[in-house]
Amino acid sequence: MSEERKGEVTFGGNPVTLVGPKIQVGQKAPEFEVLDNDRKPVTLSSFAGKIRIISVVPSLETGICDAQTRKFNEAAASLGNHVVILTISADLPFTQKRWCAAAGIEQVHTLSDHMEMSFGKAYGTYMKEHRLECRAVFVIDSSDRVVYVEYVPEVAQHPNYEAAIEAAKAAQ
Repeated sequence: MSEERKGEVTFGGNPVTLVGPKIQVGQKAPEFEVLDNDRKPVTLSSFAGKIRIISVVPSLETGICDAQTRKFNEAAASLGNHVVILTISADLPFTQKRWCAAAGIEQVHTLSDHMEMSFGKAYGTYMKEHRLECRAVFVIDSSDRVVYVEYVPEVAQHPNYEAAIEAAKAAQ
């Protein structure tokens, strides 16, 4: 049974239960398996040797999640091709593909955790009450070490974009 953490995050002002461990800076990044927009499996190892910004959102089709994904998409140009940006949500791969096409998102890999909530359970972002991911950002260096963690305390708030981008630049 996975660890459960109650009340660390709120959703619309209401405390939720996060399933999975609280990730800490310095630890080895946990492996996970999600689906890309063509329903093919993707893991942390799929981007081995790269610095990874993992932007976690409840649903791409909401205002803050949309803005968060666009912000990281814009930042990608200044980070170089040794940094990859992954946006993970519980949205279906079909929804993610359609959203990316409509939004013109080309620098971010949108990945779906809808099948097993593998990412959410490994990174402690799975909101049990809603079967969605909470808002969070992780930066993982090229040797699979976690160098930045932010669990946004209220899901309806933006993460600290600048701190995550700076952590990715510092990991280079």
